[in-house]
Amino acid sequence: MPREIITLQVGQCGNQIGGEFWKQLCLEHGIQPDGLLRDSLPASNDIASSPVGGGSGSSSTPPSPASGPGPLGGVDAARLSPRSAASGHDFIDDRKDVFFYQSDDEHYIPRALLVDLEPRVVNKLTNQGAYRNLFNPENAFIAQDGGGAGNNWASGFRQGEQHHEKVLDMIDRESDNSDSLEGFTMCHSIAGGTGSGMGSYLLEALNDHFPKKLVQTYSVFPNWSQNQSDVVVQPYNSVLTLKRLTLNADAVVVLDNTALNRIAVDRLKIENPTVDQLNSLVATIMAASTTTLRYPGYMNNDLIGLLASLIPTPRCHFLMTGYTPLTIADYCQNPADGSPVATYQPKTHSASVRKTTVLDVMRRLCQQENVMVSANTRKPSSCYISMLNIIQGNDVEPTQIHKALQRMRERQTIKFIPWGPASIQVALARRSPYLASNNKVSGFMLANHTSMAELFDRSLGQYDRIRRRNAFLDNYRKEPMFRDNLDEFDSARETVQCLVDEYRACEREDYVDWDYGAAKGADDGE
Repeated sequence: MPREIITLQVGQCGNQIGGEFWKQLCLEHGIQPDGLLRDSLPASNDIASSPVGGGSGSSSTPPSPASGPGPLGGVDAARLSPRSAASGHDFIDDRKDVFFYQSDDEHYIPRALLVDLEPRVVNKLTNQGAYRNLFNPENAFIAQDGGGAGNNWASGFRQGEQHHEKVLDMIDRESDNSDSLEGFTMCHSIAGGTGSGMGSYLLEALNDHFPKKLVQTYSVFPNWSQNQSDVVVQPYNSVLTLKRLTLNADAVVVLDNTALNRIAVDRLKIENPTVDQLNSLVATIMAASTTTLRYPGYMNNDLIGLLASLIPTPRCHFLMTGYTPLTIADYCQNPADGSPVATYQPKTHSASVRKTTVLDVMRRLCQQENVMVSANTRKPSSCYISMLNIIQGNDVEPTQIHKALQRMRERQTIKFIPWGPASIQVALARRSPYLASNNKVSGFMLANHTSMAELFDRSLGQYDRIRRRNAFLDNYRKEPMFRDNLDEFDSARETVQCLVDEYRACEREDYVDWDYGAAKGADDGE
């Protein structure tokens, strides 16, 4: 039985990356822009009729999972279903129901809520473009005044509280429409007003309303460069949001704008990357992180299984990502048969990777230039708390994974925490049979690393710089939360500082004896 996941897209940034995410999922599952399923696979694609490993034959018996000792971790060999003999149609063993449901007229509809305080982006998704009929119009919420939050976290939080009944009714309707709801994912930015403020309120509301459901976020962190930042109060918004992400989310996938821009310029050779190009890169990452949920195998086939091994302690749940080979592909649907057609120029928007092997892909995933967080993972003191690699390729065998892991262990290329067992976990996942790829093997990394403290430290540094002067606080004081005092700012800063301290404590052998309460008291000056 599929474990359904409801996606909340909050604010301008959340809805932009959410829109790209759904386009990518439609392409990977053969869903046309109007929500109808394509009749058949592409004529040149024989993936659905060959098992993992590329051997001949049509046995649907899945290969047994392999595992190795120590840092070799576990390998999940995913199943590949055969062609349906009864109907003669291509049968794809995927789980569309995790993210989509079918309406009465057999259209696939995303389990998504489009939430914003101003209408521009949501209206663009629901009224313009090829995918305008994909979403359920009842699941779009726009505030009546349409004025937005003005890049003010407090305004977004207050308006979230003001409209919470309507939004929670929409969430309840979607959850009641699920047979076995596993949790929620939220797409938002931490620097603006709606995504940060209203997103923070919704995180608290989800914790209260659905205490036993997982809450994962895809959180876009802003550019920290002064000449690239267009929101002067983003340090305030970021720290206030980070408090809720620390206390109310079960997992946070960090999407760092600084690193995304660097990758687009340095790796993809795009001089001035556009917002659409960066969103396409983010959509690739989001889709890759859900591959094992949608094309399930033996392991990591639900959200709790995916996250359990990555997050050993509750507060250290901020995850970095990596992907190789990197490509920004602008796909469009072929009007004749609904098949996706790539409209990009590979020489312009692809990283120069000529040959891909399992070892090469796994080595590249650990390289700083492929990590999508602007933190130094090569610092001598920093280390990985956990790591999951999802390897995609239709001719990849578990033995290749084992050899690659053995080679990496011999060369000691990755440093793990000293206080507990840790290893590279590997899932071997299927590729979508609806999309062609120029590379035989591709890889996605989801990792928990102590260098995340750098990211939060940078945020605190910028926060302290303007908070010390009490700059730009007038608009916050107008809101109920800050009308009497500014204690919430101090509380949020303290929570983020404790998070930094805990990530740094993870680098030491005595972390198991580290006391969060004592660290919190020290920050209070006790």
